[in-house]
Amino acid sequence: MNLAAPAWSPVAKIHRIGAEQEPVVVIDDYARDPDAMVEEAARLDFRPNGAFFPGVRAKAPDALALSIRQSLAGMIREVFGVTDDLNRMECWWSLLTTPPSGLSPHQRLPHFDGLGPQRIAVLHHLGRGEGTATAFYRHRATGFETMTAARLPAYNAAVNAELARHGLPAAAYADDGGPSFERIAAFEARFNRLLVYRGNTLHSANVAPGVALPADPRRGRFSVNSFIWLEAPQALTK
Repeated sequence: MNLAAPAWSPVAKIHRIGAEQEPVVVIDDYARDPDAMVEEAARLDFRPNGAFFPGVRAKAPDALALSIRQSLAGMIREVFGVTDDLNRMECWWSLLTTPPSGLSPHQRLPHFDGLGPQRIAVLHHLGRGEGTATAFYRHRATGFETMTAARLPAYNAAVNAELARHGLPAAAYADDGGPSFERIAAFEARFNRLLVYRGNTLHSANVAPGVALPADPRRGRFSVNSFIWLEAPQALTK
C-alpha cells in the first residue's frame, strides 16, 4: 500500500521567514489516506530514539520513505535550490511523549538538525490533538536563524555564556524563546499537514500548557519525520 503519495497535486504554500528569508513549505491535505497511516503506526512498537528527540519512534518502511522523497524531490530542488541527488534519507514514525517536567536542558531550547543547507527536514503531522506547533527562532545575541560550521563556535560560546548568566531554562517546551531566542514563525500541527524546511534552521516543537502527550498515534502528537541529506555518499536505492 502506497501510504504517502498524494491522490492529487496538493497546493504548496511557501513562507519566507525571518531576516534570512529561509523557506518553509506548507502542504495541507498531503497524504491520500492519512487514517491508514495512523492505523499502520498504531500496530508498531515505539521506543526511545537517542537523547535529543523528546519521545518515542519506530522506523518507517522504505516504501513510505521513497514515496515521500519521490513526491517532494522536484519541489525541494526548485524551492531550496538543491541540485545534488537526494541520496540519503531517514524516515521515522514519531510520537512526542515527554511532559515538560521531564525535558532535559537541551530539549528546552530551540535546536537544529544539522549544519549544512543541503539537509532537508520533512515533518508530516498526523496527530488529531490541538495545542502544538512547530516554531522557528532567531538567536538574539548572534542574530543567527540558521546554523553552519562557521557559525557554530560563536553560537556555542554565546549560548553557554547565557546559560551561565541566566541559569537553565524552565522545564517547558520552547515557546516565545525567552531571553535568548526570538520566535520568528510558527505553524500549527494540523492533521495531514506537511512542513518542509532546512534542517539547519533553529526550530522547536511548541506545546501549549496542559496538552496531553499520550503514546498513542490515534490520540497523541504523532508525525512522520523524514531527514534527507543531499551530500552523503550512501544511496537509498530500494
